[in-house]
Amino acid sequence: MASYGGHGYERKGAGYDEGINLVNNPEQYMNSPYGEREVCGGKWNPKNWSRTTKILTAIIVGCLVIFAIVFGAVYGVRVNRYPGYSKLNYSIKDTYSGSDFFDKFNYFTGYDPTQGFVHYVDQPGSEQLNLTYATTNQAVLRVDTSEQDASTGRKSARIQSKTQYDTGLFIFDIKHSPYGCATWSSVWLADESNWPYNGEIDVVESVNQGTSGNQMTLHTSDGCSMKNVKRKQEGKTLTTNCLNSTDNNAGCGVSGPVDTYGEAFNNNGGGVYATELRKDGIRTWFFNRSSIPSDVSSGSSPDPSSWGEALADFPSTDCDITSHFKNQSIIVNIDLCGTWAGTSSVYNTEDQCPGQCSDFVATNASAFNNAYWSFNSFKMYQAS
Repeated sequence: MASYGGHGYERKGAGYDEGINLVNNPEQYMNSPYGEREVCGGKWNPKNWSRTTKILTAIIVGCLVIFAIVFGAVYGVRVNRYPGYSKLNYSIKDTYSGSDFFDKFNYFTGYDPTQGFVHYVDQPGSEQLNLTYATTNQAVLRVDTSEQDASTGRKSARIQSKTQYDTGLFIFDIKHSPYGCATWSSVWLADESNWPYNGEIDVVESVNQGTSGNQMTLHTSDGCSMKNVKRKQEGKTLTTNCLNSTDNNAGCGVSGPVDTYGEAFNNNGGGVYATELRKDGIRTWFFNRSSIPSDVSSGSSPDPSSWGEALADFPSTDCDITSHFKNQSIIVNIDLCGTWAGTSSVYNTEDQCPGQCSDFVATNASAFNNAYWSFNSFKMYQAS
């Protein structure tokens, strides 16, 4: 039975005391045997659970705790995975220097695969136009500045080493890097006949004025990623998917500070880039002219384990280096415009270059006076 009073709902009879008003006297109800029984005698009170319920609950809680511990441990191990990069003993294999520097390279003369506004010239033509020349202490590769109306593209050079490498330590001693609107310059490693399956390593690369510093990048086939992997590097990570078909072939890139390329780099007398390619990973260091390690300067047996953190680190954690990088040739070129330097968002917006890229290239020969590479030497070491 229930009756409605003027001040609230009073529940009477059948085990409830007369006169306990739920609205006006809630504390009186809660302190009564009936209120206590409803609160403490409910199904959520473990004291009232059966033995079977208690056992099942304990098992469930235990499993959740174990899962959390195991998951945390596995995740912790995964995110902290890192190759050993143990010390290797390197000895010199090949040296590219002196007046015969370019004799160790083939000249690329085909259609530019990056749609550049450029004509790559063969070796006799490059020597005739002084696009490539070498002395006892430097080798130069540059863009042509003689043609005043390069309406079908300006002449330049692109070379690739006759020797290919699967592993090794590459030391690039560079005195001057190209810069200027429309330029896209690179020192890189690749197997062009089997790209991207044998990989590409961009050691030095920049576009236009080069004021953003050097960009070091890997381009690969499927199965190589730097996402959520531990890395030890001084450079800034730009992208993490190395697969060539993603992000317009941006690759997995790392950028260096301003003085690692362009006018700032040149004003400091250039510097040395060292790239190590091994099964544990790929690392690139940069040393400005005043801080080159003694074991690099002497050329006896460079020891990367003594150099500190690299500028760019691409560990093998989620990338099988051995299967993704093979038969690497050393490649050097200066492209003009193309799918990076000539894109309006880069050429006009980011780098504030004038007009249309191809028009600028065709009619401004003197704008390319600084568009040249100057090298002291390339040295390639292999581990014994």
